[in-house]
Amino acid sequence: MRLQFPNMPEQMTKSESRIMDYISSHTEEFLFSSIGTISRRLDVSPATLSRFVRRVGFEDYKELKRAVADQSMVEGPAVKMLATLSADKEFTVENWILRQQTYLQKTLEGLDPGQFRRAVDIVLGARRVFIHGKSASASPAQLLMFRLRRLGIDTVLLPSGGSEVLEGLAEIRKEDAVVLFSFSKVSSEGRMILCHQREVGYTTIAFCSRAFIPEEEQADIQLFVYRGEPKEYHSMTAPAAVVDALVVAVSEQMGEASARRLDRLHKMKKTYAPER
Repeated sequence: MRLQFPNMPEQMTKSESRIMDYISSHTEEFLFSSIGTISRRLDVSPATLSRFVRRVGFEDYKELKRAVADQSMVEGPAVKMLATLSADKEFTVENWILRQQTYLQKTLEGLDPGQFRRAVDIVLGARRVFIHGKSASASPAQLLMFRLRRLGIDTVLLPSGGSEVLEGLAEIRKEDAVVLFSFSKVSSEGRMILCHQREVGYTTIAFCSRAFIPEEEQADIQLFVYRGEPKEYHSMTAPAAVVDALVVAVSEQMGEASARRLDRLHKMKKTYAPER
């Protein structure tokens, strides 16, 4: 890989050439190694590495890593985590929570209130609500199922993959609704759900992170959630917040029926909960 840095010197020292060659030919190892590890591997001092960093135009080692990550073809969750950690001078829980506030604000700006209200009506009017999520999306899918069931809504969690998904789809009727989590792309199972919808006629609601979605990948309702930039670690803060907002809005529309259901569940817990 040919890297481009702000200040590429015409002549490099022997040590600088070794460093440059290592970064170019062992990019992934470089991205996940500390300055101390690299200095030992190349038998150069940390001071030499620091001088190289400044000479090629960067303020510090972390900024160099960020530039290499942006230019590299290395992909995967580890690279996304690196990009997230590199965004701030240092990671602190305070910085992370402040970042989540930004994600929630961007979600609020991108979420269509009309679509959200329609999603509430669809959940309330459905015979059954089927939910699909896989990998990281399985967590908000399970959260939504748990919350809706507590309100007495007939909810089914579809299997995440395999032929079992088809068995679940076979149970869905026109009067049902399907909620799918398709943040940055629609999974193969999500495509099956959208394709089968055209045959059966049920309604779909999708949690998504894209501003533009091709027509063939669109659900009836799109609920936008912001999870971070494409090459960053993708947070679940906004999806969880919108899931909870959906449940609270459904509960409000149910009125007394929701309160009675939750009160009955509370009394059952007190009656049947094991003694501690």
